[in-house]
Amino acid sequence: MSSPVGMTHFPKAQSTFKPPLIANENAFLGDVASSEKIDAEKPISCGFYRLEKGTPLVYTYTYHEMKIIVEGSFDISDETGKTVHAVAGDVFYFPKGAKITFKTDDYGLAFYTGQRKEGAA
Repeated sequence: MSSPVGMTHFPKAQSTFKPPLIANENAFLGDVASSEKIDAEKPISCGFYRLEKGTPLVYTYTYHEMKIIVEGSFDISDETGKTVHAVAGDVFYFPKGAKITFKTDDYGLAFYTGQRKEGAA
């Protein structure tokens, strides 16, 4: 495997990238970048997750993920009953196997990086 030289830049991705609908009527997620093509054995992928008011999203992680809230807010709970009201600047780690529920009274936008192949969320 050869190492890439330089970097890839995604200008103003927070405001210009529109993730596609992935679940219910209100859950949107899309990868912006992935290392899969240069490191297929241990890829990481990153992008944006947006949830709008409506149906909560319940998701069981099949990979490790880090998430930072960049706009709005979420109410995030796990299977133990722990709940956090997440706002811009909050950072989360969701381990593989975690069952997480995301809700919002308005909308929330988060940037994530997951240890998975592109599009494998």
